[in-house]
Amino acid sequence: MTSRQRNRRAVITGLGVVAPNGVGADAFWKATRQGVSVLDRISREGCTDLPLRIAGQVRDFDPRTAIDNRYLVQTDRFTHYAMAAADQAVADAGFTPDPEQPYAVGVVTAAGSGGGEFGQGELQQLWGKGPQFVGPYQSIAWFYAASTGQISIRGGYKGPCAVVASDEAGGLDAIAHAARAVEHGTDAVVVGAAEAPLAPYSMVCQLGYPELSLDDRADRAYLPFSPDAAGFAPAEGGAMLLLEDEETARRRGAAVRAHIAGHAATFTGASRWAESREGLAAAIRIALERARIAAEEVDVVFADALGVPAADRAEALALADALGPYAERVPVTAPKSGTGRAYCGAPALDVTAAVLAMEDGVLPPTPNVTVVAHDLALVTGRARPAELRTALVLSRGLMGSNSALVLRRGGPS
Repeated sequence: MTSRQRNRRAVITGLGVVAPNGVGADAFWKATRQGVSVLDRISREGCTDLPLRIAGQVRDFDPRTAIDNRYLVQTDRFTHYAMAAADQAVADAGFTPDPEQPYAVGVVTAAGSGGGEFGQGELQQLWGKGPQFVGPYQSIAWFYAASTGQISIRGGYKGPCAVVASDEAGGLDAIAHAARAVEHGTDAVVVGAAEAPLAPYSMVCQLGYPELSLDDRADRAYLPFSPDAAGFAPAEGGAMLLLEDEETARRRGAAVRAHIAGHAATFTGASRWAESREGLAAAIRIALERARIAAEEVDVVFADALGVPAADRAEALALADALGPYAERVPVTAPKSGTGRAYCGAPALDVTAAVLAMEDGVLPPTPNVTVVAHDLALVTGRARPAELRTALVLSRGLMGSNSALVLRRGGPS
């Protein structure tokens, strides 16, 4: 590795969002900082009679206006979201790939469930009409790696590509993976996650999660850190980012929106929420050490916020273990309580919100939560102004992954 490569640093220069509360980073941030809750009854065809009633559904998105038809017919909804968000991120960064350097740009995505809606449709064709009615894209559209592959093909990006399958925490782990690629010589990486779990087959699978909320009241279905917490409401959508080498980005005049300062991941086992305290605390400590940041320098925590009492308690204790007495004072927020938990897409949305919060100097609230049951300085009610230089983003997966990512505010060199 050359000296230049050793000194490379990954920065975020572009943001793209397809979320239940807005399409595009500006619309997403406006709703997030206002604490708007968009959780509502699921209206997707074939889903209305299932026990799961409340979720965050993307409503203001027409893939036909964002993606050419030849890609639409061979991809699932989760890839439509990812492709559209990737386009936004690249445009937001003002990034134009050099056609002479196709190996300088990579793609990394995370996925938790793949293309369930597309797969269900093809299986119905198989059993209802016969194998001759199953299309050739069944073999790829459901696959976890579909979004990475399609973004790469569509953009002509031939650099390091990957898909991270580490549970919901994969949304953070993918960003860390992309940052390492940049540090090792790749000029830019399109990275993030988007999910589309609101289809009949996918929803039936989710009913096996004991952590899922089956409350049919939109304002009560997802209340993390509340005495009334009884599980999480799922969501679709997600976010994509453009990561670049800082020197390369500044040389082309790009705005550095945030630095990827540190990351760590651990594993504690499926639904072992009491044990996640130790694993999450370890991830936080290691991420801060790698970022060379003291606990008192963290200005805001974007919490995992599962909405399960045991998990919420473990997260609060993990923060206390990792941050010490400062854990009771550092502002903690969970904007996803107003949009739902989009599995791998959720932490990617939290990273996007953290970048925008640092830029805007605003702490976004935790929608619907009014009473806090843990020793946390949870931001509720309305957004609050604050000087934000460092954000800590946390994520845990239902299968036992824990992840922590430290971001530093960008700006002039």
